[in-house]
Amino acid sequence: MPGLSEADFLALVRRNAANAALLERLPALALPDAYLAAGCLFQAVWNQRGGRAPDWGVRDYDVFYFDPGDLSADAEARIEARVRQITADLGVTVEVKNQARVHTWYRDWFGADYPPLRCTREGIERFLVACTCVGIRLGDGALHAPGGLDDLWRGVLRINPRHAMPALFSAKALSYQRRWPWLTVVEPAAVA
Repeated sequence: MPGLSEADFLALVRRNAANAALLERLPALALPDAYLAAGCLFQAVWNQRGGRAPDWGVRDYDVFYFDPGDLSADAEARIEARVRQITADLGVTVEVKNQARVHTWYRDWFGADYPPLRCTREGIERFLVACTCVGIRLGDGALHAPGGLDDLWRGVLRINPRHAMPALFSAKALSYQRRWPWLTVVEPAAVA
């Protein structure tokens, strides 16, 4: 099976009309170190492979930015309100997270420590499933995929060694596999 090139990935992502609109509109906000990331991107690939609509199963669209100057939830909420204002007509949920503040709430949500990050790319690199570590920088459209695109295209779900949390990984991977049954989960115990 041929692999997935960066150009093919970006084209698949844009087949989801909401992704295309977000990539077009959000740069105008000039959010610092901002990316469109996570499920809205990798699900476009899996939906293509599975013969589904590009937006099938996308629960929300994640926008990450990095502002170490204001780690308050209020500042993040104000940015999210701005984003939602310019995307309201899309009929999708857009979630906005300041990656500079993730360490302030992560333990309360997930029961584990999370180191302070230095940039948005580090947040993308810490997704639980390695092949889902993908983001597109707003503005220039640069792809950040630290593990490449091969496992994403082939549907191979491996634990992310940069953020190895076996129980959370297994739950997340099995959730994906229920929606896209052709995905292959490599359980953490089997990882060499």
